[in-house]
Amino acid sequence: MNKLEKYRGIIPAFYACYDSCGEVSTEKAAIFTKYLVEKKVKGLYVGGSSGECIYQNPEERKRLLEAVVEAAEGKLTIIAHVACNNTRDSVDLARHAQSVGVDAIASIPPIYFHLPDYAIAKYWNDMSAAAPDTDFIIYNIPQLAGVALSLPLLRTMLDNPRVVGVKNSSMPVQDIQMFKAEGTRGGREFVVFNGPDEQLVSGLAMGADGGIGGTYAVMSELYNAIYSLVQKGNISKAREIQNKANEIIYAMCSCKGNLYAVMKEIIKIRDGIDLGGVRNPLFNLVAEDMDCVRRCKTMIDEAIASI
Repeated sequence: MNKLEKYRGIIPAFYACYDSCGEVSTEKAAIFTKYLVEKKVKGLYVGGSSGECIYQNPEERKRLLEAVVEAAEGKLTIIAHVACNNTRDSVDLARHAQSVGVDAIASIPPIYFHLPDYAIAKYWNDMSAAAPDTDFIIYNIPQLAGVALSLPLLRTMLDNPRVVGVKNSSMPVQDIQMFKAEGTRGGREFVVFNGPDEQLVSGLAMGADGGIGGTYAVMSELYNAIYSLVQKGNISKAREIQNKANEIIYAMCSCKGNLYAVMKEIIKIRDGIDLGGVRNPLFNLVAEDMDCVRRCKTMIDEAIASI
């Protein structure tokens, strides 16, 4: 089997789990992990945007990752996003992630200050060096990080043999093709993940090996179906399901509360799993959101039933 086969498929971005006091809950993280194992997804992306990483301290992130890895029991590919906005904490999280046995670490570039490529490369390579037995995945999300992965920077990073892929959340689907072509040059094994949930079909069609998405966990059945259909060449049916998923995303985003608060509430209503709310300054649900939440839940149920 190709050594990167473990990254090919649908990988939900793991949601932050909080108790009633707003503290991270390892118990809820374990329950959520087992829930997603049952959904037959390929893996989990832990500690990224959907995990509210920028609102948690490193020790909280470590505890949540430990709970996920233990609960997964080796049944899922685990990618740990370890970036902090300073190298010291990022290196510490990378070292910890390797110690608990993740498959890969991942990182956005440093945010706020727009650093030159050589500084970003050093930042990434420093954390990779702290996890020398673990794959490294570059996370490209220029609309939030403020800097885009360039081909020269990717070429520099490919000098590091632990760099095995890119999680691409830029909007141009062409980026997937360019990163894939560069990464596989010379016969190298390299994976590219589609990031924008709304264009999974087009990302897969352009060569993505799988997807990592923030809405996957709330309707993983739809994304598993899209992936399977594209692999079989049934683009028409995959597009039909993608359109339904997109309508659900637009509806969830219409609430006043943050998208992650909406999705956690849907999971609570559908499956009885309470993941808590979201951490300030993300905005939690308000009373008038509940009609929208229930409507989105119904939309998900109907879309799944139609597969």
